[in-house]
Amino acid sequence: MHPYVLLAGAIAAELGGTTALELSEGFSKPLPGMGAVVGYGVAFYLLSLTLEELPIGAVYATWAAVGIVGV
Repeated sequence: MHPYVLLAGAIAAELGGTTALELSEGFSKPLPGMGAVVGYGVAFYLLSLTLEELPIGAVYATWAAVGIVGV
């Protein structure tokens, strides 16, 4: 799979995990809490696949910039 597609998926999963984390209200609500854990897990897995083909500087800069704007 194209590494930029994987990076986009990682960013989307991270944004979903961050949203679920806010909705979980300190993990007091189990369903959004599980969504946060799954979202971050998927995000880091896809990020690790991206790093096999792209340099870490470019990946991290893109991840951080799009993540900040998205949140």
